[in-house]
Amino acid sequence: MAVVAALVLLTEAVGMVVINGILAAFVDGQSMSLDGLDPAAMVTATWTLGAVSGLFLAVCALVSLLAGVRDRAPGRFGRALLTGAAMAHGVLAAVTVGLVGWPAFTVLMVGMGVVIAVLVLYGKGAAGGPGVESAQSAPERGARPA
Repeated sequence: MAVVAALVLLTEAVGMVVINGILAAFVDGQSMSLDGLDPAAMVTATWTLGAVSGLFLAVCALVSLLAGVRDRAPGRFGRALLTGAAMAHGVLAAVTVGLVGWPAFTVLMVGMGVVIAVLVLYGKGAAGGPGVESAQSAPERGARPA
């Protein structure tokens, strides 16, 4: 599941950069301005937002991929990143349903679902996760060592 989440997040990262590039091209081509802002500044800000968002999603994909390859829960920083990604997906989905429609909402909910699945399946206390002894390695209760 973590590898699937990594692929989904990496696809979203590329999509985020492409969409912001398209928006920047439209703003630049139309010389659009928002309340007197310089169009060049808006183009730069759009590209910057796309790059930062894409980088964030790519790092989240890397954390998820490492969790899947190692078959181990991500560290504290990795869990924080994935939690932030899940929250961002939820907020964007809520906004998107009104602006774009239900298909876009569904795509964002699938993205949020796979991120949450990684957090739950590889969370503390999950079977085989850190801090959980396996049945074979745990000594029997009351048994004395030989």
